[in-house]
Amino acid sequence: MLQQTTVAVVGPYFDRFVARWPNVSALAAASLDEILQLWQGLGYYARARNLHACARAVVERCGSVFPREAPALRTLPGIGDYTAAAISAIAFDRVEAAVDGNVERVMARLYAVADPLPVAKPRLRALTRALVPQQRAGDFAQAMMDLGATICTPRRPRCVLCPWRTCCAAASSGLQETLPALTEKPDRPLRYGVAFWLMRPDGEVLLRRRPEKGLLGGMIEIPSTPWRAEPWALTEAITLAPTTAEWSPLPGTVQHGFTHFRLELAMLAGEGTAEGIWSRTDRLGEHALPTLMKKLVRHAVSALAEPHKD
Repeated sequence: MLQQTTVAVVGPYFDRFVARWPNVSALAAASLDEILQLWQGLGYYARARNLHACARAVVERCGSVFPREAPALRTLPGIGDYTAAAISAIAFDRVEAAVDGNVERVMARLYAVADPLPVAKPRLRALTRALVPQQRAGDFAQAMMDLGATICTPRRPRCVLCPWRTCCAAASSGLQETLPALTEKPDRPLRYGVAFWLMRPDGEVLLRRRPEKGLLGGMIEIPSTPWRAEPWALTEAITLAPTTAEWSPLPGTVQHGFTHFRLELAMLAGEGTAEGIWSRTDRLGEHALPTLMKKLVRHAVSALAEPHKD
């Protein structure tokens, strides 16, 4: 959960997860739908799928006991170098260097590493490994993460409170706010799509499940065209609608940002039937709808209610 997400955001989700599934066997026995439902709003949904797959792998391959060594942990779904090192060090006190973005920042400043990220990553990992103590490696890992998160922050670091201020090369040179250097990121491209708000005469709305692999994999969605670099013509989009209907464009568009691109969705509303999942609008919250789909729901409900406000 903490991959790419802050502790403050993750905390309530973590509490709900462990209350519902208190051990790895319980999590493995849960359905992916249940997990995605509780994950709604946390983003990066591949983590939820990996979490479920990892729990099942631990139960099936490891007898419900987590491996203690980083190489074995890296064989589990969703666990890369950083997560394996963090688990091994924090949970089992193995001598491993858990290097996340916070730790990279601390090390880049401590040693005044001028190479920009991500080029500097191997050197920063090596420098961190050299500092890991033989005893209490887990405490060291957490201390490094907390130092970066609370004191050696990206902007306006609180150097006066830092326990390493007297030996920090960046602080002694006045470079603490310029390191680590970052490679300039390109602008995120804009993609376009058209979503279809299909209602039956009884007022229920059509939903469908996205493919397991890919962006928002396994989540429930409002059906839409593929997302592409060129805007869709209305007549072209309708050929990909879930059914033949009298499709009417709704005013405005829905904007959403993903890590690597921005998305703009127009919406068409129609009435008819089609294969899929049907839900009343007041029960859409029972489905694993990611934030983007919740935006589409709000937009459609608001736009369709507009003529009745008077």
